[in-house]
Amino acid sequence: SASFEHYCIGVMIGTQRLSKKKRVVNDGVFKAELDEFFKRELAEDGYSSVEVRCAPTRYEVIINATKTKDVLGEKGRRIRELTTQLQKRFGFAENEIDLYVAKMQARALSAVAQAESLRYKLLGGVAVRRACYGVLRFIMESGA
Repeated sequence: SASFEHYCIGVMIGTQRLSKKKRVVNDGVFKAELDEFFKRELAEDGYSSVEVRCAPTRYEVIINATKTKDVLGEKGRRIRELTTQLQKRFGFAENEIDLYVAKMQARALSAVAQAESLRYKLLGGVAVRRACYGVLRFIMESGA
């Protein structure tokens, strides 16, 4: 499964037959760029991680977030905009990539989601100690 995913991502970014080492590097760079893109675009929507799957006719990008409705946008508008941006950035054909949003099952156990939560509390003017204790309390009450 892992080698199949590596092959798919290598094909996805326009590479042809490459050595395994170059393919793994290309895959890592692609996933890092994808992750960075979503961190910038979806920071306020509880973005946590991204997963890339290879289907026979298209590529599926699954975004894990805490606020799925905000990621989807009104009538799916935002997810379509993100799809268009990815198509332009990485050179995908029109129906070659699909974006899906998955809700985080254990939001409290996601370090990225909690760091963003703390960030927005601090930017909102909450005292440092109060913000940190609030995040820690939420994590501990969720069973960590």
